[in-house]
Amino acid sequence: MKQRKKSKYVHEGQYVAEVEVAMVEDDTGWSPFLSVEDAYKLDDVKDALRQGDLETAAKFGRIYELRPI
Repeated sequence: MKQRKKSKYVHEGQYVAEVEVAMVEDDTGWSPFLSVEDAYKLDDVKDALRQGDLETAAKFGRIYELRPI
């Protein structure tokens, strides 16, 4: 089993969070997949963005604000 780092983007409302996670690769048909901890981390970021808690969301990665042009 090997892991590689990848950036995942979580979009909620007018914000996007760029969160680094580890993708787990193995010899099964389910590869690559996230660890349970990283899946929960993405859920926590999405919840924080949904509530407008940018301080908490920023603990997990970069936060971007989307603006229409």
